Amino acid sequence: MNYQERIVINPGIRSGKPCIRGTRIAVTDVFDYLGGGMAIAEVLDDFPDLTLADIQACFAFAADRDRRLVILPDEAAVG
Repeated sequence: MNYQERIVINPGIRSGKPCIRGTRIAVTDVFDYLGGGMAIAEVLDDFPDLTLADIQACFAFAADRDRRLVILPDEAAVG
């Protein structure tokens, strides 16, 4: 999925948090709802502006961001 078509970062919207295009719903909002126990269907019911593709774009965005993380080994843990 090409999440760039759905997830935008605009400094003037939600202080530059990644949001779903055309909304003020941040990617973190979606994950907060899901992590809090809401089912995807419940999120879609509560936010009629969202689509399943928007939620899938949030997952793709998060996976891409995670792949780009650089984790340095903790020197104390080495050796």
